[in-house]
Amino acid sequence: MDILSETIAALRTGNPASGLFIRHAPWGRRYPVVPGVGFHVVLQGSCWVIPPSGEPMAMGPGDVLLMPRGADHDLADDPRSPITEMARPGEPREIPGPGARTALLCGAYELGRRRSHPLVDDLPEFIHLPARPGRHPSLRAAVDLLAGEIAEPRPGSDAAIPALLDSLLLFILRAWFDEQAEARATGWSGAFTDPAVATTLRAIHTAPERAWTVPELSDLAGVSRATLARRFTATVGEPPLSYLTRWRMLTAARLLRETDTPLAAVARRVGYQSEFAFAKAFKREYGSAPGQYRRAEDKPEVIAV
Repeated sequence: MDILSETIAALRTGNPASGLFIRHAPWGRRYPVVPGVGFHVVLQGSCWVIPPSGEPMAMGPGDVLLMPRGADHDLADDPRSPITEMARPGEPREIPGPGARTALLCGAYELGRRRSHPLVDDLPEFIHLPARPGRHPSLRAAVDLLAGEIAEPRPGSDAAIPALLDSLLLFILRAWFDEQAEARATGWSGAFTDPAVATTLRAIHTAPERAWTVPELSDLAGVSRATLARRFTATVGEPPLSYLTRWRMLTAARLLRETDTPLAAVARRVGYQSEFAFAKAFKREYGSAPGQYRRAEDKPEVIAV
């Protein structure tokens, strides 16, 4: 079980959005909060990221910026340039001018709005991955392929672009967690590298329907119950059985969004023999009954990039 892929798949909803933007200095563009994850990649030139608080961040060719919770921010050729644009549907992709040229690949992913995951909650508001020779070759390749498909669409681009966008998000997160592991940082990077925690996560993700107990999970992980509870909570952010409930609900929500599986079958898939008990637990977490949730999630949001 690939924990990162399964987690992102459980959180993702709708279709990703992306666009290629070309601006000539001076320019400034405002990006409001989006209901998901936003990203920018500098393909040519340079720009500055101006967060609501804190210092501006310089970005150069090949740099990647991820906003895990869709934080609002400004982009500009210079921190002193006025902000004259707002990201919205139908905006021109290229604005000519006499100044230096900047080409940006911008996009966003919609996430489930009612239940988060500690993997995303643990991330900083802005993740900046500077381009470095020899670092993260998979990420660099995904950026190049995606930029090429968007700049010069060819037969099959409509299928290739969403798949490349999905891959890009995973490669960005993988690069971030790899860098955190190298720096021996705490949090989810530790969850992926701690054998006992990773084993427990794989067991929960593989069989959420099983009535797991802490003794069973600790035996599987090869550590004591106290050790597993301590290390799991320190990296994942909650005890093993609390995470089991979270994963069951995220799995159920994904099944309700993406399939026509009957509610009784969804309940069994996530460890509930009674449809009533499942509905009660689901409503406690999501604020609505499973059937209501399924109907509401049929209306995707439109994200401007």
